[in-house]
Amino acid sequence: MSAKPKFAMYWAASCGGCEIAVLNIHEKILDVDANFDVVFWPVAMDAKYKDVAAMPDDSITLTLFNGGIRNDENEEIAHLLRRKSKILVAFGSCACEGCIPGLANFSPVDEIIDTAFHTVTTDKGSEVRLQTRYPAREGEIRLPTLYPTLRTLDQVAKVDYYMPGCPPESHQIAAVIDLVIAALNGKATLPPAGSVIGVGGSTVCDDCPRARNVKTIKAFKRIQDVRLDPTLCLLEQGIPCNGPATRQGCGALCPKAGAQCIGCYGPAEGVLDYGARLISSFASVIDSNTPDEIERILDGIPDPAGQFYRFSLPGSLLRAGKSARAK
Repeated sequence: MSAKPKFAMYWAASCGGCEIAVLNIHEKILDVDANFDVVFWPVAMDAKYKDVAAMPDDSITLTLFNGGIRNDENEEIAHLLRRKSKILVAFGSCACEGCIPGLANFSPVDEIIDTAFHTVTTDKGSEVRLQTRYPAREGEIRLPTLYPTLRTLDQVAKVDYYMPGCPPESHQIAAVIDLVIAALNGKATLPPAGSVIGVGGSTVCDDCPRARNVKTIKAFKRIQDVRLDPTLCLLEQGIPCNGPATRQGCGALCPKAGAQCIGCYGPAEGVLDYGARLISSFASVIDSNTPDEIERILDGIPDPAGQFYRFSLPGSLLRAGKSARAK
């Protein structure tokens, strides 16, 4: 048996971008192999749940868990890895806040399934419908049961650290790996449990080089409809930019490239509800005291729910739409 600390990574309800981000640390991945015994990483190695279940509790030193909790399998493995891991990290926006899959919390499960199986199809003339159980020759095949809403990892299991981002930037992943390795070798101290790691505490605006002047606008606009000033704050040009509420960590990559921040690093330090903070920030730039004009200006945001809660709905105070909660 290897005497090295054990490492695990798991992919729940997410797109897989976090897995790619880890591989994007390039040769630093060799440090993971040199300092850890990789015991469970289904996307990269043959791994079985039963093998993890057979391990002693707390035998895995570090687990990076990416993805939200959308079904009973996700929750079962979250509990399993919590028992087996000394350090459980909510890795990426899906585990931390719910991310894009969490927008499904605005709709009941039946409606989501109906949309998937009864709208446009490439299977000509077929009425395909989801079957949750199928009696195969080798035994019954069962699909995981979808929950009414997606939940964040810390809503089902205790989380030691949070590392937001969609996905986290590779250089930040490398820095956190270096810190953990140094701590294991007695050369560094890990931050207090519950800390957000690999990022800053302020907002994207603090990293954005664009100039901020008097914040007054008469309309919100789609970015493709604007001839942008490359030096001026996007929000001051009427572009709904989420930088004022979003935690710094990405280096303001999108605003620097002429695209608005969409909020993938989640709420900045001290922000209780991301959407509420963003609504306040947007309201502060509106140049009007007339209710009708203010309403007209706000109508320029084509998708308010997606704008304010694109990455954070399950982890917000709102958590879900009324129709999904009712089920």
